Amino acid sequence: MGAARGRGVGGVGGGRAAEAAEVAAEAEAAGAARMAKSLEENGPRAPAAEGTLSGTRESLAPGPDAAAADELSSLGSDSETNGFAERRIDKFGFIVGSQGAEGALEEVPLEVLRQRESKWLDMLNNWDKWMAKKHKKIRLRCQKGIPPSLRGRAWQYLSGGKVKLQQNPGKFDELDMSPGDPKWLDVIERDLHRQFPFHEMFVSRGGHGQQDLFRVLKAYTLYRPEEGYCQAQAPIAAVLLMHMPAEQAFWCLVQICEKYLPGYYSEKLEAIQLDGEILFSLLQKVSPVAHKHLSQQKIDPLLYMTEWFMCAFSRTLPWSSVLRVWDMFFCEGVKIIFRVGLVLLKQALGSPEKVRGCQGQYETIERLRSLSPKVMQEAFLVQEVVELPVTERQIEREHLIQLRRWQETRGELQCPSPPRLHGAKAILEAEPGPRPSLQPSPSIRLPPDTPLSGSKGKSKTSKQVQKEPRKPAKESGQQDRPPTPSQAKAAAATGDASPPQDVPTKDPQGLAPQDSAHHHSRESLTSQESEDTYL
Repeated sequence: MGAARGRGVGGVGGGRAAEAAEVAAEAEAAGAARMAKSLEENGPRAPAAEGTLSGTRESLAPGPDAAAADELSSLGSDSETNGFAERRIDKFGFIVGSQGAEGALEEVPLEVLRQRESKWLDMLNNWDKWMAKKHKKIRLRCQKGIPPSLRGRAWQYLSGGKVKLQQNPGKFDELDMSPGDPKWLDVIERDLHRQFPFHEMFVSRGGHGQQDLFRVLKAYTLYRPEEGYCQAQAPIAAVLLMHMPAEQAFWCLVQICEKYLPGYYSEKLEAIQLDGEILFSLLQKVSPVAHKHLSQQKIDPLLYMTEWFMCAFSRTLPWSSVLRVWDMFFCEGVKIIFRVGLVLLKQALGSPEKVRGCQGQYETIERLRSLSPKVMQEAFLVQEVVELPVTERQIEREHLIQLRRWQETRGELQCPSPPRLHGAKAILEAEPGPRPSLQPSPSIRLPPDTPLSGSKGKSKTSKQVQKEPRKPAKESGQQDRPPTPSQAKAAAATGDASPPQDVPTKDPQGLAPQDSAHHHSRESLTSQESEDTYL
């Protein structure tokens, strides 16, 4: 187990991270002391971040309210949780007074919410058409916020998790029934109670929420044994489980780890290090003041952005802001994560007045750990993120620059990750969903009661005309000659209304019967050939 837990994040930053680690530890200790005092005065309250990723890869240090969380989670079963009936639960499922208590929330008018639900239902029921022709409209509606009643279903469609589930029927059940690798099972089980301990779904030890979380994380270690388990995956999976069943949550987790954030949870954590340098480089353009201050203090990006990015801000922002960020993240990809990080840095350190209060590393890190509630407020944050001009092209261009620098200074990546896909449209184009099998369809549709060309009601004359072999050229030439006046006079005398059989009658298109039959035969052949080609 020591080898399994030896993959640490503390040393991934090299000299700069090691140099600033002591400062970060001091800041965390001071924050813990203040939180402990607050717990004594005001009762238990979950902080925005329960721990840091500066320990080992598999386990975060428990937050300062871990004891209170253990006390709540020691109930043992969901039924016993009913003893907390006097504790009010907010609309997100959090116990009021904990992380979910965000003060006054912006409520969407009921009529507006119903209209949005109707629009989203139409999109989800015609998903491929909307993605192909009206992707910009989907992006706009994700920025406005997905209706809570459809959020889980929409995340599955946006991430491609639904397609993955259709392509791998029964795979999750197979992984769920497998025993799993013992070296990961113990670590996963010890991390379960740390994930949102004040949410009604995870409040009790051994409850259905913790059981499903264990199943999803264990299944991923079997699905990707080369990656195993990373503790930062636990809050990601927990957020998904709040909105969908375990099997759907598993495939959405797979998509996040493989398409949205590839390499983030691998053994060496090289992808998160590269993205830290990308974030710092983009900060120079977004907020030169903040970039200069962090450069002067020699604070490695890993000290403040690791948990932000690896947990997709699920342990940092108020819950209403988390959901809005995830709505945009599933639609537009990792650029949303970069934008949120840049907005937070700019708002915390983006002016000379703000920098004056952060004269050292300790004060700077403390400022980034205790962000202003106004900055993280849902409406303000979303508006800033939407308006920030950071594109996929800029991120990819900066990625190539940082990758080249990495190769020059450290050599090749030990765990190269596949290229990430920027959002739902890129994922759909890379992995199109299953299409219904093509069936040949007639080009001419007739009413149900109309007899077909091969039915019994067909006239005998028409059948004889179609089957009659072509005459020799000499006879054909005789047929083509018009009747003599004596022949016409004899026919009129006998009173025969029908023309002689040797005289062809013209159809409305001016074709003789034999020529018409031959023409239809060629048309039928051509139609059959086109159907074969289509199939």
